[in-house]
Amino acid sequence: MISLADVQAAAETLRGQVLRTPMLPAPKLSQKTGAEVFVKYENLQVTNSFKDRGAFVKLNSLTPEERACGVIAMSAGNHAQSVAYHARRLGIAATIVMPVTTPFVKVDATRAYGAEVVLDGETIADAQATAETLVRERGLVLVHPYDDPAIIAGQGTIALEMLADVPDLDVVVVPIGGGGLIAGVAVGARGLRPEIEILGVEAALYPSMRNALRGENGMIGGPTLAEGIAVKNFGKLTLPIVRELVSDVVLVDEAHLERAVDGYLTLQKTMAEGAGAAGLAAMLAYPERFAGRKVGLILCGGNIDPRIVASIMVRELERDDRIVSFRLTIPDRPGVLGPIAMLLGRLNANILEVDHRRLFLDVPAKGAKLDVTIETRDRAHADEVFAALAEGGYQPARIETASTMD
Repeated sequence: MISLADVQAAAETLRGQVLRTPMLPAPKLSQKTGAEVFVKYENLQVTNSFKDRGAFVKLNSLTPEERACGVIAMSAGNHAQSVAYHARRLGIAATIVMPVTTPFVKVDATRAYGAEVVLDGETIADAQATAETLVRERGLVLVHPYDDPAIIAGQGTIALEMLADVPDLDVVVVPIGGGGLIAGVAVGARGLRPEIEILGVEAALYPSMRNALRGENGMIGGPTLAEGIAVKNFGKLTLPIVRELVSDVVLVDEAHLERAVDGYLTLQKTMAEGAGAAGLAAMLAYPERFAGRKVGLILCGGNIDPRIVASIMVRELERDDRIVSFRLTIPDRPGVLGPIAMLLGRLNANILEVDHRRLFLDVPAKGAKLDVTIETRDRAHADEVFAALAEGGYQPARIETASTMD
């Protein structure tokens, strides 16, 4: 077992080496969730993730002979960047094996820190097999992303800082991949305050730790926004710590992960990747578990593809009926669009897109379908526009998008 003393020693090692990130109240998230929310902004580390902590502690612990051999790590991105960055700082050659599905932004950032990047396999498990082969072939030192005492102790320093800033937290909500972060945080937090609750969160598509704790066989796999915690194998060191110190592990679906990423961006004006937003996703999915409690969230990473962020923001506007699509039935003759545009203008609805559809068999040969996508203030405004279009004889029908059907 990793002890509180190990975490405290790691904190001394990290002093002046990584950022002591802010732990700040989040009134807007508190209002949205019904709890008193505080956020630990680990996305402000140099590599934009908490992984800087464990990576430096591990690399700093290597002997001169191990440093000379060079290190290797497998990672979907954040551990990769942290190992590459701190290895360069310490003059250690680094090789990183990343799944081919890793977002380009993480691959490019890892290469920018000077590491050799090997893209192989679909998952972390595939990447691990490749990394272990390279360890044997090249004599490299493996820096495991979560199943290593130094890594776990380094991640646990987050808990010491959180409780130094907000000593009376009721619960800390922690994303789980292989379990290094939650194991370290649980040791640190409960070592200082045995009564504090530690709650884990996994992506619903990757319930590996929950399966192990409950003896379940939930299906594992599939594309997830939270690729940073899309881990099929939990750690041998982390599982017993989680079993002893963590109260429960909850699952969050893709829609709640998207809403959490959007919530951090629009309410807190900060960037969170899917894994980094998993704690907030749990609060949105299970508000009754947190109502009236003082909750600490760890925004553990902010490395997300900008294209994904743009897509999430549009999808959230659609979910909130601030972007709405209607299909209208119109006569196919000149001048029809003008009155429709004027009607929408009078209602202060902004037209985003218009598309004629003349080949549908459910309209007369001299008729057409018109798909109109508009921007509205809110759901009530969208309903007002729908009613006006119906009154105008356009037979409006809502076009359901993927996001509105989530």
